[in-house]
Amino acid sequence: MHEPHPIPTTESAAARWAPLARFIEIEARIGRRAEQGRASAFAYELLRFGLKQAWACLFGAAMVALLAGTARWYPREAALARYDFLFLAAVAIQAAMLILRLETIEEAKVILIFHVIGTIMEVFKTATGSWIYPEAAFFRIAGVPLFSGFMYASIGSYIARVWRLCELRFTHHPPMWSVYLLALAIYLNFYSDHYFVDFRWPLFAAAALLFGRTWIHYRVWHVYRRMPLLLACFLNASFVWLAENIGTITRTWLYPHQGATWSMVYVSKLGSWFLLLIISYALVAAVNRPEPMPDDRAPPLKRPVP
Repeated sequence: MHEPHPIPTTESAAARWAPLARFIEIEARIGRRAEQGRASAFAYELLRFGLKQAWACLFGAAMVALLAGTARWYPREAALARYDFLFLAAVAIQAAMLILRLETIEEAKVILIFHVIGTIMEVFKTATGSWIYPEAAFFRIAGVPLFSGFMYASIGSYIARVWRLCELRFTHHPPMWSVYLLALAIYLNFYSDHYFVDFRWPLFAAAALLFGRTWIHYRVWHVYRRMPLLLACFLNASFVWLAENIGTITRTWLYPHQGATWSMVYVSKLGSWFLLLIISYALVAAVNRPEPMPDDRAPPLKRPVP
């Protein structure tokens, strides 16, 4: 699961973000020290992995922090409703990330697409009673405050950012047309399951058939590691489920079983988030276009800068 592979590029991923590029030389000196022992090299690569994940989660972490912070400290008597503050804060964060070049235009486009798709689904789901937003808001469509679309967008932001930071490559990737068809079927099922049979189990099977042999190759430091794509989707879905529990414990939105007193979001929701991750991956892949991992039999290329 963590086999090294030849490096297909000599460019540091950090060079693609101006705020990170200035630290490349400093990081290189620290890396040379860490290479002096196996234990230090392992610890340093693990640290780099954590830092890259944190950088990729920047937008989503900011949104979760806003949910928790406003639930605890936002004044109830404020003229600006809490949901409206969340919306304006999310817009401000998005603008700041673009101005400070913490996010690329391509990633912003992905976030916009997610916001639209997520808001449409939110309007439908709240209308059918799947969950509610119990507080008032001016910036809303039907019963859905507009900040909610940014919660979906944060998933797309993470995938787009980690794609660049870890220079993702793939083996046994299915044709993109089949990925798009599966994503469309999943999205339609989120609506049709209220009126017809829920096809999530056939959709799980279709995802397993389509991506069962697909591996993601990611570079944390000098070599590529790998992970099954389906496992990556499940792990990401697990973190989204944890974030959703934060959203409900702060009473930002509530499921029917949480009306009187809070209880954990049903574990079965992991399946829904897993399917949503497939949609998220399809949308980001439409922008980034999955690149194949070079043949393992090819001679190693020049070692890159860290």
